[in-house]
Amino acid sequence: MTLPAAPARSGPLRATLVVPGSKSATARGYLLAALADAPSVLTGVLDARDTRLMRAALQTLGAQFTDLGPDTVRVTPPVTFTAGDIEVGLAGTLMRFLPPLAALAQGPSRFDGDAEARLRPVAPLLDGLRQAGVRIEHPEALPFIVHGAGAVRGGTVRIDASASSQFISGLLLSGARFAEGLDLAHTGATLPSRPHIALTVAMLRERGVTIENTPGQDRWHVAPGPIGARDVTIEPDLINAATFLAAPLVAGGSVTTAWPEHTVQAADTVLSVLTALGGEVTRSPGEVTVTGTGRVSAAELDLSEASELTCIAAALLALADAPGSIRGVGHVRGHETDRLAALETELNALGGRLAQTADGLRIAPATLGAGVFHTCADHRMAHAGALLSLAVDGLSLDDLNCTTKTLPDFPGLWATLVGVA
Repeated sequence: MTLPAAPARSGPLRATLVVPGSKSATARGYLLAALADAPSVLTGVLDARDTRLMRAALQTLGAQFTDLGPDTVRVTPPVTFTAGDIEVGLAGTLMRFLPPLAALAQGPSRFDGDAEARLRPVAPLLDGLRQAGVRIEHPEALPFIVHGAGAVRGGTVRIDASASSQFISGLLLSGARFAEGLDLAHTGATLPSRPHIALTVAMLRERGVTIENTPGQDRWHVAPGPIGARDVTIEPDLINAATFLAAPLVAGGSVTTAWPEHTVQAADTVLSVLTALGGEVTRSPGEVTVTGTGRVSAAELDLSEASELTCIAAALLALADAPGSIRGVGHVRGHETDRLAALETELNALGGRLAQTADGLRIAPATLGAGVFHTCADHRMAHAGALLSLAVDGLSLDDLNCTTKTLPDFPGLWATLVGVA
C-alpha cells in the first residue's frame, strides 16, 4: 500500500509550525540524568520511537521515569545499575550511547534491534570499551553482549570514529563515571558531524563535568567525578525543522518555526544551506522564517557538519535547474539505510540524474515524474519524499510510519504546512 506524501495545496505556503524537541538533546539528556548524582527534570522532551526506546532501555538498567506533563519528565538515577536486554530499534544513539553505561552494571546486557540496525557500524565504539577494560561478546555488530562488572577502568582509548561521531559521544557521556576518567582520541580520517560532539561536550560541562579538548586536535580528556543533576529545557530539533523550512524553496511562500537564540546544534549550517539553495532567511527573536519563490538554486554543498541534511538537500538539488553536488557525507552509507545508494536509486527511478561519489552525490538537472518513492524505513528519506511531492504530481511514499522515529506527528505537521489541517 502506498501513501500520499502530502495533501494537495493551493498557492504559496503560509505556515507557522511548532517542531518538537531535539532527538539528540533528549537522548543525551535522558542518559546524563540516569548517570547523575540526583534526580533531574527535563522539559520539552521529544516523544518519538527513538526516545521511547532510550527511556525503556534506561528503565531496564535501573533508572526511574516519572511523567509530570505531556513533555516533562523526572528522571531518578539508580543507586546501582542493573543489567538486562536492550532493544535499540534502528537508533544509532541507543546502540552507541548505552553500552558504556551498561558496562557500569553488574552482569551481562544483550543489545539487539531491527534487522537494518545489524548493518549499522558499532565496532569502533565497542573496541573503545574493550580498551577501557570492558569485556564484549561479538563486538563486530548487533547483537552483542556487554559484560558489566559494576565499574569501568577507563583511561586511554584510541578509536577511528570516521564512520560516526556517535562513537565519540557515546564514550564521552559516561567517561566521568569511569574510575580513571577518559583520555579519548580519534585516530582516523575526517571526523563527521562535529556539532553533535559539541552538543555532548556542552551538556557534560553544564552538569559540572571537567572535559578538555585542545583546539584543532580530536582528543578529549574527561576527569573522573560525579555528573551533576540539572533541570533543563530541550531545544526544538533544528534538523527536523529544516524539512519544513525547505518547503518554500519548492512551493513558494514562507514558513516560520521557533529557533533558539543560542544553540550548539548546527543552526548556522542549516540556515546557510537553505540560503545557498535559494531561500531567504529572516531571523527574529526566538524564531526564523524562510521565504522561497518555488525555484531551487543549484549549489555545491559541504554537509560534513550536518550530514542529516543530506536527504532533503538531495531532493532539493534534484529540482534545481543547474548541476549541484553534496560532499562530506560518505559516512551516511552506514545510517538507517545506505542513504547515498537509496537517494540515487529512488530519485533516478523518477527520472533524476544522480551519481554517487566517494563522499557524496553529483546531481544534474532533470524532470521528475510520478511514481512511488521508497523510504527504505528511513525517516530522512521520507522527509525528502515529502518535499518532492510538493513539485511532482502523482508522487507517493510507500511508508510514512518510519517518520515516528524522530517526529511522531509528521503527517499532521505536514498537513498544517500545506494548509489543510
